[in-house]
Amino acid sequence: MIAMTESKSLNEQQQLPGAVDVTLVRGDGIGPEIMDATLKVLKAAGARLNFHEVSMGLDVYQSGESSGISPEAWDSIAKTGLILKVPISTPLGGGVKSLNVTLRKTLGLYANVRPCNSFTPFVKSHFPQMDVVIIRENEEDT
Repeated sequence: MIAMTESKSLNEQQQLPGAVDVTLVRGDGIGPEIMDATLKVLKAAGARLNFHEVSMGLDVYQSGESSGISPEAWDSIAKTGLILKVPISTPLGGGVKSLNVTLRKTLGLYANVRPCNSFTPFVKSHFPQMDVVIIRENEEDT
């Protein structure tokens, strides 16, 4: 079961007991469409999540917030410790720092960890015993 509210704080929204609190960012461009599909999958999987939706991206930049991240978003991130986000635009030109770079630097996210496992026998594979973790440093563009 998924509970989601848009402008209410985590203390004000209806919460599912025992669920994990998550900061949710719909993004812009193709982001909202991707998030809708993601939320359908999470709901179908029975994920017990309480979402707090916040704004990041083009609209926030255009409102005058130079980082593209609203103060409410930073508060929610600090409270939940978890972000579910999709593609988010950064304005072109003008020396604006990428929102993703800002998140990585501010939150100390210096590695992108990608586990790779085979799904054999459910998915045919030439490498049925594959169990690899790829770690990519994430400090470029800083």
